[in-house]
Amino acid sequence: MTISVSSLSKHFQVHKKEPGFSGSVKSLFIRKYETVRAINDVSFNINEGELVGFIGPNGAGKTTTLKCLSGLLFPTSGEVFVLGFVPYNRNPEFLKKIAFVMGQKNQLWWDLPAMDSLLLNKEIYDISSERFNEVLDDLSRILNVKELLKVQVKKLSLGQRMKMELIASLVHTPKVLFLDEPTIGLDVLMQRNLREFIKEYNIRYKATIILTSHYMGDVEELCKRVIIINFGRIIFDGLLSSLVEKYSPYKKIRAVLTQYADPKKIDRLGRVSRFEYPELILEVPNKKANLIAVSILKNFQVEDITIEGPQIEDVIAKVYRENKR
Repeated sequence: MTISVSSLSKHFQVHKKEPGFSGSVKSLFIRKYETVRAINDVSFNINEGELVGFIGPNGAGKTTTLKCLSGLLFPTSGEVFVLGFVPYNRNPEFLKKIAFVMGQKNQLWWDLPAMDSLLLNKEIYDISSERFNEVLDDLSRILNVKELLKVQVKKLSLGQRMKMELIASLVHTPKVLFLDEPTIGLDVLMQRNLREFIKEYNIRYKATIILTSHYMGDVEELCKRVIIINFGRIIFDGLLSSLVEKYSPYKKIRAVLTQYADPKKIDRLGRVSRFEYPELILEVPNKKANLIAVSILKNFQVEDITIEGPQIEDVIAKVYRENKR
C-alpha cells in the first residue's frame, strides 16, 4: 500500500473580527475564534502506480488533505502513511521520494534560466550527474522544451513555465506525486499536452499520482478512480464509470429522420426529450443504448444517428447537489 489514510482530520482555529475601527479595537482585548473542520474523518488507501482523481468544490478540503499527505501540515487526528513514512516527520528519505506540484506556485528563480534551478535541485536531492542528465533528457524530450532550458524563466510563456516547474519537481523521479490544479490557467492545447505528460510519467516511472482539478477533462482522461470530498468528508470513492452509472444512468440518442415516424412507435423506445421532425432525441438506459440505436436504424428511415453519454461536469455537479452539508 503506497498511501494509507485512516480517520484523518484537520481543524483550524479561525479568528472572527467585527467590521470597522471599533471591531479592530475590540479584537485587541476580546478575540473570538471559530473551529473550521477542513478535513473530518477521512479514510482511503491508494496502491502503487494508481492515478487517482481527488475532486470537490472550492473549500472541500482537497488541498488541505494533500498538504497532510505531503507533510506540510500536522493532522489534528488520525493516521497517515506514505511509502511507509509518517509524512509530518519530514524524514529526508521520504522527501526525496515525493513531489507536490501546485499550479499557481513557483519554485524557479525568475531572473535565471530554468537550468540553474534544476542544477540546484540536483544538489538538494543528491542526484548523480549521470542520473540527472538521463532524467533531464527524458523529461525535456517528453515536454519538448530542451531548447528552452537556458532561457530566463521570466521570458517564458505561462505554459512553458509550467513545463519547467514540472521538470523541477520531477527531476528526482518521485514515486508519489501530488498534483494540485496543474493545468489551471492554461489553454486547451497546453492542457492536453500536460495530460499526456502526466499519463506517460505515471506509466514510465510507475509513480503513484493524486490529481486535483476543477477541469473535469483532466480527471476524465487520466483517472479511472476518483475520490470526491465535500465539506471535509469523502462522499464517493470508486471507479469514475461507476459514478457516472450511479448518478446519470441514461444516454441520449439523437437521430435525424428522413421520413416522418409514428410518435406511438417512438414512445416505446424510451423517454422522448424532443421530437420535432426531422430531429428526434431519446433518453434511454445506458445498457440499452446500443440495442435501441440498432432498433431505430431497422424500423425508421434515418439520415444520421449518434449516442451521447452524460457530460462528466453535469454528473459531478449532481453529486455535489445531492450531498450538501
